[in-house]
Amino acid sequence: MNALESTSTRPYLIRALYEWCTDNGFTPYVAVLVDESVQVPREYVKNGEIVLNISYDATSSLKLGNDFIEFKARFAGSAREIMVPVSRVIAIYARENGQGMAFPVPVTTPAGEDAARPSPLSSVPAAPVESEGKVVQLVPDAQGSSPNEDQEPPKPPSGPRPALKRVK
Repeated sequence: MNALESTSTRPYLIRALYEWCTDNGFTPYVAVLVDESVQVPREYVKNGEIVLNISYDATSSLKLGNDFIEFKARFAGSAREIMVPVSRVIAIYARENGQGMAFPVPVTTPAGEDAARPSPLSSVPAAPVESEGKVVQLVPDAQGSSPNEDQEPPKPPSGPRPALKRVK
């Protein structure tokens, strides 16, 4: 099985970071790019995104599956069913310190399939992504050839670090 035939790593990374947050006493938050496939209270969506607290204390019946994140949560005292396709999660991070991971942001192509564009939360260059969210990235060196052990690794970009904005 090659990289293009394997399943997406996104749900596994989400589960791993969720576990890391809870093991360290942090509150796991997910940032979600909302479209018609996302089942969330629309009145809390801002700029097409919503940030959800997925901690044990904030949810019930939490299921972090390979295709969907499902749970029940209260919004303004009212219980709501939440269902988020894993492909629409653009970041998972700890509320207390902002540590976590951003993912390529899915966008709809003219054929109606999801592709990816770089996340505003990430400084990683755009990577070719198939509709299932499989990522393959080859980064050439400054001369345009593939990296070699004899060459120095590229220097990280200078400037401000990307940061996640907490939305209440």
